[in-house]
Order: sequence, then C-alpha cells, then structure tokens
Amino acid sequence: MKSYLLVLLVGLLLVGCARETRPLRLAPIFSDHAVLQRQQPIRIWGWGAPGATVTVRLDTVTAQTEVDTEGRWLVELPPQEAGGPYTLAVESNGERRVVEDVLIGEVWVASGQSNMEMPLMPRLAGWSPGDSVYGAAEAVRTANYPQMRLLTVERAVALTPQDTFAGTWQVASPQTVATFSAVAYFFGRRLHETLGVPVGVIHSSWGGTPAEAWTGRDHLRELEDFWEIVARLEATEPVLHELEAWRSRLQQIAVPAGNDTTFWAMLDLNDGRYAENPLPDTLSMLLPARWEDTAMGAFDGVVWFQRRVQVPEAWLGRDLVLELGPIDDMDRTYFNGQPVGGYERLGYWNTPRRYRVPAALVRRENLIAVRVIDTQGGGGLWGQPEQLRLYPENEPDAALSLAGTWHYWPVAELVGRRLYVFGEGPLSYTGRPKLPVSLGPNTPTTLFNGMIHPLIPYSIRGAIWYQGESNVGRASQYERLFPTLIRCWRTHWALGEFPFYFVQIAPYDYGPNARSQRLREAQLRTMLRVPHTGMVVTTDVGDDHNIHPARKREVGERLALWALANDYGFRDLVYSGPIYERMEREDGRLRLYFRYAEGGLVLRPADGGGEFVIAGPDRVFHPARVRVEGETLVVWSPRVSDPQAVRYGWSNTPHATLFNRAGLPASPFRTDDWPEGD
Repeated sequence: MKSYLLVLLVGLLLVGCARETRPLRLAPIFSDHAVLQRQQPIRIWGWGAPGATVTVRLDTVTAQTEVDTEGRWLVELPPQEAGGPYTLAVESNGERRVVEDVLIGEVWVASGQSNMEMPLMPRLAGWSPGDSVYGAAEAVRTANYPQMRLLTVERAVALTPQDTFAGTWQVASPQTVATFSAVAYFFGRRLHETLGVPVGVIHSSWGGTPAEAWTGRDHLRELEDFWEIVARLEATEPVLHELEAWRSRLQQIAVPAGNDTTFWAMLDLNDGRYAENPLPDTLSMLLPARWEDTAMGAFDGVVWFQRRVQVPEAWLGRDLVLELGPIDDMDRTYFNGQPVGGYERLGYWNTPRRYRVPAALVRRENLIAVRVIDTQGGGGLWGQPEQLRLYPENEPDAALSLAGTWHYWPVAELVGRRLYVFGEGPLSYTGRPKLPVSLGPNTPTTLFNGMIHPLIPYSIRGAIWYQGESNVGRASQYERLFPTLIRCWRTHWALGEFPFYFVQIAPYDYGPNARSQRLREAQLRTMLRVPHTGMVVTTDVGDDHNIHPARKREVGERLALWALANDYGFRDLVYSGPIYERMEREDGRLRLYFRYAEGGLVLRPADGGGEFVIAGPDRVFHPARVRVEGETLVVWSPRVSDPQAVRYGWSNTPHATLFNRAGLPASPFRTDDWPEGD
C-alpha cells in the first residue's frame, strides 16, 4: 500500500512539474524587426506555465503578469512615441526570449483578395505571365527603407479562431519587397516617406476569396443569409477532429514556400501507374467543371483524370492535337501512357492547354490521362465544352469532343504547406472522413479564423482592404455583409472605430449579367454609412480585360491619402474624388451637387465620354449631355423633357471622365433608387 501511494505521489509531482515547465513562447507576430504601434497601449502576449510570473521589458519599460490557467499571458505596456531600435525581452521560470531590432511607429493591416495579394513582381510568386505592376522594377531597385517593415501572413484555413500563424517581419529592401503586396507596399512607402517615422505593414490576403470568409462566425450569425452555413460549420467541428486523426496516419510531404517549379516537376507520389492503367471506376464527373462545383467539393491537392476515346481509323498514323482548355493550377498530360505536355509550375491556371500527340502513340482505342495539381481555390479542367477536343493536326473541324464524363481519383491532399498522400483501402480517398462543410478559402469564417484572428490583439492604427470581385452578383447581400465584416474586426481588436479604408473594384468585363456596378454602389454606400471608412476609386486605372490592373502604385498612394488627411493631420490634402450628394431640377435639366469637389469639377473629355445617361418618368435611359458649372454638374438630353434620374459609369467597365481639380476620379453613381438586380 505504501509503495502504491509513493508511486501515485511521484506521478502527481511529475504531472505538476510538466505543467509548470511548459515552454515560454511569444506570439509569432513578435519576431525580429517588428514594428509596434506608437501612441497606443502596446499589447504583448504569449504562452507559458500556468501560474508562472512573466516579466516583459521593452527599452526602459517593464511589466509583469501571471500566466492564466489556460497557459496564456498578456501584458499591456504604456503608449510610446516613435523610436528604436529596441530589444524586447520576456522572462519566465528561468527562460528568456529576445526579439531584436524592434521599432515603434505606425502599423497597418492590409487584406483582401488577389488585387491586394498581387506582389510587385508577380512572376516571382507564380502569377500568370499576363500580370504585372507598372513601375515595379524601379520600386524594387530603390526599396532601401530600414525603418519600413513588412510581414506577410501565410495562407491558412481554419474552422475555429487560431492563435498562431506562419510569417515573420522583414526589413523593406530590394531582396524582400518583390514578392510583397504591391498595393500594401506603395501605401506603406507613402506613409513612411511623408511621416518620417517607422512603418509596419501586415499583409494578410488570399486571391479569389469572398468577404464572408474574412468575417468571424459570431458576426456572420447576424445575417440571415448565413444562418444555415453557420449551423453546418458548428456541426463540422467534431468530424474535423476525426479527419485530422485520419490524416495523421498518411504519408506527409512538406511543400516549399514560393513558386518552386523543381518541386512540382519532381513530385513523385508513386502514382505514375495511372498514366496508363485504369483508375478505380467509382468516381466520375462531367467536364469541364471546377471540381469545387461538383460532388468532390473543396479540395486542394493532386487528382488524376482519365478519358477513353475511340478515333476513326483514318486518324491512325497521323499526328493529333489534344486540347483541354485551361487547367487550374498545373498538369502533366499523357496519351496512352506517354507524356505529351504539361505546365508544372504556378501561374498558368488560366492558360488553355494544347498538346501535340505523335502519330506513333495513336491507336483506335486511346487513354488520355491528366494529373492535375491544384494549390488553392478552384481546381480542374474548367474551361468551355468546346475547348475539350481531339483532332488531326490542321483539321480542327474534324474534332471529337472530350466534354462529358471523365473518371477521377485523388491521390494526395494539400493542407497548408503539407501534402497528405492517400494509401489503399481505408486510407484511400474514399476512406477520408466527410465533413458537413468542405473547408476551403471560400468557406465562410475560415480566413478570419486562420489569418486575421492570430493578429489580434496586436495594436494597429487601422486597416486597408481590396476585395469585392468574388462577391460580384451578390451586391444586395454585400451591402449588409461588408459593414458586418468591418464591425467584426473592430469588435475583436477592441481599439474603437479604427480607420478602415478600402478600394472600389476596378472596371472589368465580368459578363453582361454580372452588374458589377451594383457591387461598386454597395461599397460606396458602406463608405457613406459606416464611420471612419474611406474609399479609393479606380475607374481611371483599371483594365477591362484583366481583373488585376497593373497600376497598383496609384491605388496604394490613394489609400495613403485617406490616412494622411484623416489620421495624421494633413488637412490640406485632397484625398477623395467627387462623391454624388444631391440633385435639383431646373427647366428640363438636372443639377448635381458633389462632396470633394472644392475648386471645381473637371470633365475629360468635355462631353463626358458617354458615361452619363438620363431618364424621365418612363425610366428609359438615354445618352446625356453634361456641362460643368463650378462645383456642380448640369445634365440634360433633348430626348428627355422631364428628367428624373442620372447615372454615371453605370456598367461593368466604366471609364473615368469626371474628376476634381486634384485629378481624383468620381465614384460611379446613380441618383435614382429604382429596383436593380444584383
């Protein structure tokens, strides 16, 4: 009995010691070269042994706290003025953690989708060859700013709010800025050069993502549109634990950061047999399609596709052309077991595939096999049906359609920076636990949980935002969703109504039914209704045929104008283009009044360039004539005797023709509230 009690006592002591010796950790946002927000309480936090005392020193300022029962600690240092470099030292239970080269200055968070994510040098980060940033080479060459610091949060999807992220602070230099967000860089550079204090920009974006993915579950519940998905997300949590346990039994392969073409080209998952041997016939889908839009759902990783095709006897002995449309992201394509082409590097998700098939490979019965690797967002053979075809060289009119049923088989799943390789039987794809909701970057709340929540409660001045393209078609919803997102961030950060400046989506040909003008209107209404927000208009720097306009410097610097004028006391700066305010009727004409029109309006060209239309009681719009009179605009048409409404830039691809004297473009607008579809 005594020996039993002794063993029990020793065990309890060991448990207690284990608890007490839990390692001291700082939150990952506190890395060398960090910038802390000036003139605000400085929040520093991390983890340690419950009950242990933690001492934090920054320059001459010291604070102490105790680790709570969950193993978390937080101290709040008093506000400091700009300065540094300093050393941040944290001590507890005989352990010491040190962060060097810490500055105090201005800190901003930059977030959104691809137009915020787009780096100064897109090709270096695996972007499409058609994407570029004007003036990028010069910006990179001259990026010598020791007191400007940049932090990129690596992509992460999470079902629940996370405390950590991957990413470290870097000093702005030619070696670091090339792959950093172009908009965020130009914004931070303008602030740094104007203010003369250290500036830190935290970039956390993911291309192609909707606003609901960046909104916390607690606030998304406020919108009836998302009640069902929120309930399904809550039901997903227990199944997710089961899935994580299942994945732990799989082979794992670390994926390097950046666009490492060598890695993808050399990737060997022991799946080469699928180039010439039939796939299991249990899974099939109709192509073309993004596999996210099929029963497969949200999935990133490696998937084989196969299609058998019989060709006419006359084709034997002839070279063929195999067209597969665009493949997202990468492919390696085989014909009867032999490679005929492929794009095994990032940046070609939108590039149609066209491969030559040598005559020696052609049989009456043929097997086409495509190994597809998708690293984010949509995946698969996703073009138009007419883009999937096979035909003899120089005879496209004789083509056989390859659209229709294809067999597929996933062989590896990409989660974060790790590939999980499926095995056989219970460890094959079909044995994978099925979640009630497919978790991906487009899933509501997942990016707030994985890429925003880990930054909280780091003290910041404010946020800049460039997003909306993925919500085109849901403008009415966005008008409620976007203010909810802003309120969510402000609530969680607990810094009051910090400034939130955003970019109105640029002109782009979304298609005749997209009506992106309604999304721009929703953004405009957000600025007018939500305190301490501001909007940058981009109708003069867009590209009708590229959703990623190259003129990112203007966008970043216009965001900086909002901050400089409203947060840093530069009251003489003109920071916004004209915003429609009201109208008056005058003898068959309408006179329009604007905010931000001090000094007078400017039309380029003088006739308004066809961007103005006017309507009477019949609500039929006609091209309008326009004339500037000081800070007002007079609009009329000989075809409209009783004008009731004016619209400006009311299309997918508006081109700026109305400016103020500072050269900033007016936001597209309408004076009516007539029913409009999204």
